[in-house]
Amino acid sequence: MLHLRSKKNPPGEFHPHFRKPVHYQNPYLKLFLLLVFFIPAGAGLAQKVTLQQILEDGKRNYPFLKAKQAEIHSAENRIKSVKTDYLPALVVQDQYTFSTNNNVTGAFWPNEGSALSPSGGIRPENIYTGTFGSSTSAVVDWRVFNFGKVKANINSAKAELSRSQTDYENEVFQHQVRIADAYLVLLINQKLVEAQRQNLERALVFKSVTDAAVSSGMRPGVDSSLAAAEFAKARLLLLESQRSEKSQRLRLSELAGVLEDSIQVDSMVFYSKLPNTLDGDGSFLKNPSLLFSQSQIDASLARSQAIRKSFLPSVSILAAGWARGSGVSNKDDSFRTDFSSGVGYQVYNYMFGISTRWNLTNIARVRNDYKSEQFQVERFKELYETQKLQVDRQLRESAIQLDLTLAQARLIPVQLEAAQTAFNQAEARYQSGLTDLFTLAQSVNTLNRAEIDRLINNGNVWRALLMKAAASGDLSIFLDQIGN
Repeated sequence: MLHLRSKKNPPGEFHPHFRKPVHYQNPYLKLFLLLVFFIPAGAGLAQKVTLQQILEDGKRNYPFLKAKQAEIHSAENRIKSVKTDYLPALVVQDQYTFSTNNNVTGAFWPNEGSALSPSGGIRPENIYTGTFGSSTSAVVDWRVFNFGKVKANINSAKAELSRSQTDYENEVFQHQVRIADAYLVLLINQKLVEAQRQNLERALVFKSVTDAAVSSGMRPGVDSSLAAAEFAKARLLLLESQRSEKSQRLRLSELAGVLEDSIQVDSMVFYSKLPNTLDGDGSFLKNPSLLFSQSQIDASLARSQAIRKSFLPSVSILAAGWARGSGVSNKDDSFRTDFSSGVGYQVYNYMFGISTRWNLTNIARVRNDYKSEQFQVERFKELYETQKLQVDRQLRESAIQLDLTLAQARLIPVQLEAAQTAFNQAEARYQSGLTDLFTLAQSVNTLNRAEIDRLINNGNVWRALLMKAAASGDLSIFLDQIGN
């Protein structure tokens, strides 16, 4: 973590890459510098991606968003399914039976609940010998008047589609916010790795210089031990920063939908400028999370109306035609047991009419279902108010955070300049023998902390702006300031 200023450099000027005098160089140091600095730098030559690219990849590839899209398609087909209730029901049936015929001539299965009454007499005695029979029927049931029941069901399905769409839009918005934040955090970690790599270079150069000075008797042996400790600490800090960077890289690539270990993000404008301040607190009522909560209320209201109208009657136009065949003769009541005698039709019938169906005993169940759904409406309304409070708090908190980080950003250069000046002074005093190595190490730690604070604070300013955009429900507040 130590860095010495070259004597060729003017006092007070900070030079991060101190070139050691020739008589201190050795082949082992050169090899280590090559391994530590040039090989990792080669990995950084991988293609860097911008925030806009990651946002598009995440929207296109993230599995959870695809699941939400499938939910929308399901709701769309649900509307088509409900609309078919306007169509008449046509049921066609053809059957062959083998049964006894002691009460009516032949036996039959009901046609979807429509019992077409056959005719026939009752035998004076039971005959248990079965005969074959046949029946073909076609029944049309067209509910021409339903007192708004079908329309209510369609409205309920449309409200569910709207809920699914706003749910998807909210998930896309929240996911893009998560991607942008993960992008900024990864960028901060990348910068921290670079900073810690520079600190390790300082510590390595200083350790070499100190070891040479101790070997020549110019410095006490404790200086060599302290320099070795600072060098080890610098390596540990670099390893920890690299661990954090790799972990964050995996998190960002996960949000993009494809796990990658080598993704590198572009700095873009995040470390070349600070965002502009925004006037006012903005509006949060169009936040996608609030719109989704409102859509849940609307969907529940539509369901309650559909339940309420399900009690109303239906008026249907009915039409039916059927033909019957039986092994029992319709002339003399004799019967035959072979299959062919029951296949041929003996009689043909048709029927037209109007029917009104009203399940009066269903009122108790419908009333309870309606009340149950009304409580769901109240539940979603309270959830909306809860969400509204949270978003309002987040918006105000983000405004405070943005003002605070911007104020800190204006102080960071002052802190960094003071740390550089303190380091230069401590370095000069150490080289003149006026102070010990421990004091110099403290000044270097202060300088390193100031450099780290600058990197973190710069990223936090943009993260605060992102938080404000997220609470406002408008990501363009953030994206417009980084350009396209």
